[in-house]
Amino acid sequence: MSTNEATVVLLRHGETEWSLNGRHTGASDIDLTENGRDQAREAGKRLAGLAFDHVLTSPLRRARDTCELAGYGAGAKTTEELTEWNYGEYEGITTAEIHQSRPDWWLFSDGCPGGESAAEVGDRVDPLIERAREAGGSWLFVAHGHVLRVVGARWVGLPAHEASALLLGTAAVCVLGHEHGRPALKHWNETGSLS
Repeated sequence: MSTNEATVVLLRHGETEWSLNGRHTGASDIDLTENGRDQAREAGKRLAGLAFDHVLTSPLRRARDTCELAGYGAGAKTTEELTEWNYGEYEGITTAEIHQSRPDWWLFSDGCPGGESAAEVGDRVDPLIERAREAGGSWLFVAHGHVLRVVGARWVGLPAHEASALLLGTAAVCVLGHEHGRPALKHWNETGSLS
């Protein structure tokens, strides 16, 4: 067992108008709402006192702004691996709207036409997870709901589509760690204190 096992903290960005309305928000660079900005600051309070060896964020503004408002913007690096799921033709529309033409559609099993499947998102985040494991130390990933759910599933060795069971609210914090040398979810979808 490594004495320097990686710990990865996940932080989902704060609320946007589209997340509030349930619209699939992949590549669209949507700003945080004022409430979302407040959520990001509150997340920073929950993380207060934690120092990270590596801070990575999605290149999209809502994640970068959340990282900054939470107090971790200095030295943060962007990575495409943490970009939100590519929703293709479903960008900007809700699940209810999709169900009007595809009543049985489910993102995690069906993916998106012109976009990504769950397995493709998993393939995208797997190298990032492996880098964290190899380097060890403490990591902060600031990104988006669906991609972070896939990170959580892949961390514990589940297929990417199993991320459907891991709900994640705006500005929620998760901690990926280990138990007896095996990857484990230490905290999931936390909106309170982590002390």
